[in-house]
Amino acid sequence: MGAQEQANKAVAEAHWNSMYAKDWADVASRFSDDAEYMDVGAVPPVVGGQNIADRLRLGLGPTSKMVHQPGNVLAEGDVVITEHKEVWHFPTGEVIVHPFTSVMEIRDGKICRWHDYSHLGNLLDNAPQWWLEYIMSGGTTPIPS
Repeated sequence: MGAQEQANKAVAEAHWNSMYAKDWADVASRFSDDAEYMDVGAVPPVVGGQNIADRLRLGLGPTSKMVHQPGNVLAEGDVVITEHKEVWHFPTGEVIVHPFTSVMEIRDGKICRWHDYSHLGNLLDNAPQWWLEYIMSGGTTPIPS
């Protein structure tokens, strides 16, 4: 693996570390101004680091803990592909193991495109009802403690 691929893998890894730490300002800083993030098949894409961080905060903010279980990571040119699982712990006791394949394109040390491919049915079947309502409300319904 060449230097460019190693550097791009490091960019992706730094993003994951910030996201799982819920450091939303740092997450936003890791994206180019024109970056696109999309949960493929779920919701329309969002553009820009702050909008991406806000989308992630909406979905992941209510978790009490997230654990990253990385799998295969492939880097070629500007693209980093990560096969991984996220273990979401909710304050009401539910735990979801949610597998993803994430495809990121890196330009000048920033993520400029990120598409997540996941098993949406797994999430919808196992997430607590209050979380689904919270997401659908855009974050306006209360989060149980």
